[in-house]
Amino acid sequence: MVKRKADAVLNGKSKKRALPDEEARSNFRKGLFDDKVLDQYRNAYAESQPYKHTVIQNLVDPKLLRNVRDEIREHISFTPKETDIYKIHQSGDLANLDGLDDSSLKKLPSLLQLRDALYSSAFRKYISSIAGSGPLSGVKTDLAINVYTPGCHLLCHDDVIGSRRVSYILYLLDPDRPWQASWGGALRLFPTENLTTDAGEQVTVPQPDHTVVIPPAFNQLSFFTVQPGQSFHDVEEVYKRAEGESETDDGGRVRMAISGWFHIPQEGEDGYEPGLEEKLAERSSLQQLEGGKAEQFDLPQPRWIEYPEEEKEEKKQPEPKAKKENDDDDDDDDEEGQAPLTEEEFQFLLKFMTPMYLTPDTCEELQDMFTEESSLRLANFLSKSFSARLRAFIESADATPTMPGREDDTGVARPPHKHRFLFRQPRADAKPEDAQTPYDELVDVLFPSAAFKKWLALATGLGLTRASVLARRFRRGMDYTLATAFEQDEPQLELCLGVTPSTGWGDDEADGEGEADAMETEEDGAGAGKKNADKGKKKPDTKTNGKAKATEPEPPAQDEDTVGGYEMYMAADEDSDDDGSDAGSDDGVDVTTSNKNKAANASSATGAGKRRKADPAVYRRGDDDDDGVLFSMPAGWNNMSVVLRDRGSLRFVKYVSQAAKGDRWDVCADFGVVFDDEDEEDGEGEGEEA
Repeated sequence: MVKRKADAVLNGKSKKRALPDEEARSNFRKGLFDDKVLDQYRNAYAESQPYKHTVIQNLVDPKLLRNVRDEIREHISFTPKETDIYKIHQSGDLANLDGLDDSSLKKLPSLLQLRDALYSSAFRKYISSIAGSGPLSGVKTDLAINVYTPGCHLLCHDDVIGSRRVSYILYLLDPDRPWQASWGGALRLFPTENLTTDAGEQVTVPQPDHTVVIPPAFNQLSFFTVQPGQSFHDVEEVYKRAEGESETDDGGRVRMAISGWFHIPQEGEDGYEPGLEEKLAERSSLQQLEGGKAEQFDLPQPRWIEYPEEEKEEKKQPEPKAKKENDDDDDDDDEEGQAPLTEEEFQFLLKFMTPMYLTPDTCEELQDMFTEESSLRLANFLSKSFSARLRAFIESADATPTMPGREDDTGVARPPHKHRFLFRQPRADAKPEDAQTPYDELVDVLFPSAAFKKWLALATGLGLTRASVLARRFRRGMDYTLATAFEQDEPQLELCLGVTPSTGWGDDEADGEGEADAMETEEDGAGAGKKNADKGKKKPDTKTNGKAKATEPEPPAQDEDTVGGYEMYMAADEDSDDDGSDAGSDDGVDVTTSNKNKAANASSATGAGKRRKADPAVYRRGDDDDDGVLFSMPAGWNNMSVVLRDRGSLRFVKYVSQAAKGDRWDVCADFGVVFDDEDEEDGEGEGEEA
């Protein structure tokens, strides 16, 4: 086989043969270049919505394309890759096929012929005439082969990087087995809306749902002009066979395509404009800034609960455990100012929580663990009786399409290039006596309460200043959050209680009931969820950019049956040696770190917000590197994570596959953290070194 490096940079100034126009046109279907046909495509492109695009059926000579498909299947290797934004199988470099040795090149004559035809002068002029894009480069080729098998997908983005001008996809599906729309795999286009901010500025905001669906077909070309903040699209998941379908049915659901971009002319080519690439980069940067201005239209907006001023000083950040071990006489001082739960607070929390977690000894153990790890996993957090009532309610709600709660407190998260899920926020006027369901009690009563905040302070040793609570429902085949970086100067405490009643998420063994299971068989008493959760050894130097570090469990196993839904924290890279080159993709998303790197310095309308020079999921590349995974937690029932998140660290919830047995449900809360002056001084050096 002709094996290519999976992370090769997929653009370059190849030595490809410049085809004469007549020879180039002979590779395409007869009549394609006729003026009448060209006018039809040009008119269709001009009238298209939600942004300019078109589809050409039967583009290439069918015999040539069949030969291309056969060569790819026989001689090209593919690497499975998964990040926060996609799951695909990808080839290596096609732009620089000429770099192969002669014996390898001889195996790919049709593929070389197709590549040269696509970037020929005749075809580039054809595409430019339809799109009105201006001249396109024949030197800077940028393409790769991508394969979607059942479970593969690509989430919403706009393709804007570098000198790209037109994005295209040429499908290489099985020509003898027509693709069924019910199999998924469609290219979907998202509309945008022009809105005015409170400051009177005009911004463009993508809507959460697509309006155009383009199913794939053999020998079909789809293309559009790349436009910052406009050309939002995704690739629908290729769905696994339903129950009752033939077991061999999945074998036909292979969405293969050659995809890439046409770029602006490079120096030395006709149409080259000095400084144009820099102007495009500036335009992209302005669009990223606009994306930041549009954040007031993001949903949900946090509803912060401010704790009374007198409560903010009840506990400061504890000293690192290493220091405590060197100064045992100070153990009593660590508890100074940490008031225990009152009888009233204890009885309130006892209605919801497993009693074990309310004991002083357990709180002390949790605080010791948290001081060392900056994270906790708490199994069977809710009491057995409350958990049973809640589970019955959510199992019932899982069968309906809506989110429980009042209209004013629920909605769909947006924009889709950051996240999409159903959400519910606590009622602003909620009173304990108004709670009608155990879900109301959890969201409106327990999490926002001062008693719960006090228990959390005891369990972590942190002083907490405010809280924002959010319940989320990630629907199968629809929802996700993309990796964004935490950008506040002070760390934030984040907890997430999983209340997903279905199984099959990758950690079913931890789905026990009863307080005995919560801390079973842990010598340090830490069950606090470490049972079945810590699957990898701790990495001493792993930090969330300085002040905090977390345990490093292994990410979900790499297999074709994973249904996503796991939450992950990752460390952000500091500086990158990125050379500014573009990388290959499918339907417009990079598969190397360059996409994340280029969106690193602004809240971006082009990707998943602030990515801070990191590829948030090279963890699924298939090698042995940990690649910055700090903390992960699969969807599950009655397990809670608590993480101290520092500046720059990334967090996301992986897209939930339609193959999941149910939706992912959780309740999350973010807490502001207060530090005293001594702690801030101690942490300054670490933050600068990270």
